[in-house]
Amino acid sequence: MAQETNPYRPPQSDVTPADDKEVWEVASKWRRFGTFLIDYICIVAFGYVFGIVIAFGFGAEGIATLRKIPRLILGCVLVFCYYVFLESLWARTPGKVVFRTFVVDDLGEKPSFGQVIKRTLCRFIPFEAFSFFGERGWHDSISDTRVVRRKP
Repeated sequence: MAQETNPYRPPQSDVTPADDKEVWEVASKWRRFGTFLIDYICIVAFGYVFGIVIAFGFGAEGIATLRKIPRLILGCVLVFCYYVFLESLWARTPGKVVFRTFVVDDLGEKPSFGQVIKRTLCRFIPFEAFSFFGERGWHDSISDTRVVRRKP
C-alpha cells in the first residue's frame, strides 16, 4: 500500500502550538489615577442608589436606621462591598473598564478572593493613596497584586 493512500498514516500537517499567553504591562500612574476618579464617582452613585432602595423598601424606618449609622462606617462598608464584589467577579471595576486595565496576581492570573479582600482592606490604611508616589502602592504590594493592561 502506498503511503499517500494509507488511512493509518500520521498526519502530515505542521502543528504549532498557539501562543495564547497574553502580554501585559503595568498600568501607568495617570491611568490608575483616572481609574480612581471614575470609581469614586461610581461609589458615590452606588451610595445614592443604596439610599434610594432603602427609602423605597423600608420607608421612614429605613431612613431613620441609616441615619443612626455613622457616615464613616457606612461609607467604608459601601467602598468595601463595591471593590470586593467587582474585583472578585471580574477583576475589574467600571474605572478599570474605561481605562482597559485588570487586577492580576503576581503570576498574571485572576487574583484569589483572599487577595481581593486584602487589597480592599489595604485601601483603608491612612495615607495609602500617597503610597503610589513610590514604585508600587500598598494595596498592590501587600496583597501581591498588580493593575495591568494588555500591551497594544
